[in-house]
Amino acid sequence: MIRIPFLDPLQPDAFPPVDEALGEPDGLLAAGGDLSPERLLAAYRRGIFPWYSRGQPILWWSPDPRTVFETARMHVPRRLQRFLRTCEWTLKADTAFEAVVRACAAPREKQRGTWLDPDMRKAYQRLHALGHAHSVEAWDGDALAAGVYGVAIGRMFFGESMFSAADNGSKVALLALARALRGWGFPLLDAQVASPHLFTLGATEIARSDFAARVAALTAQSGVEGPWRDVFPRLAPAELAS
Repeated sequence: MIRIPFLDPLQPDAFPPVDEALGEPDGLLAAGGDLSPERLLAAYRRGIFPWYSRGQPILWWSPDPRTVFETARMHVPRRLQRFLRTCEWTLKADTAFEAVVRACAAPREKQRGTWLDPDMRKAYQRLHALGHAHSVEAWDGDALAAGVYGVAIGRMFFGESMFSAADNGSKVALLALARALRGWGFPLLDAQVASPHLFTLGATEIARSDFAARVAALTAQSGVEGPWRDVFPRLAPAELAS
């Protein structure tokens, strides 16, 4: 039987040490609590994120190893480079946060349901209103072609989810996010768990202890103030090809 601690609902800043997370399932640390901004921000500062299915208690995770991008070392495959050079999409940030999260919540092919239930969507909407959750969008004219969203604390960005309504869409949005983060002095982009899709763009894995130490240092620094729509760089997709 799997036994994990349940969080005290009256102590939003209290989490077990991440090195107490289970090895199987990888990274399961705790259950319960709530999705208040205070608890979510406390979790991210420790390298912990929520992930659960509807009908379950809230589950909190810190896998080992952790999948990340070094924002200065993104990889652009040749086929994607060719696409970017002729792509005429417009890249923006924080102009359609709710639409991006809603699209990320839509069931994927061969997937039943979604982990982004209404409570989770509302929780990230609250973080967005507080200036911590952000989206990067790729627009094909007036159509939202793709997007990615996540949480920024200090100079650390925690990627949460992305979607694509067009070929290469999520890759373009992710590359645009990484380019902006690099320019703002964010060296690390958390991708949480491994997937072949992420590795094609240069994702790597680091030990949980190293990740937690870097997160602690980066979240303590000053980050980008205000809505990203006002400061997001004017990037053309072709600029992401190199």
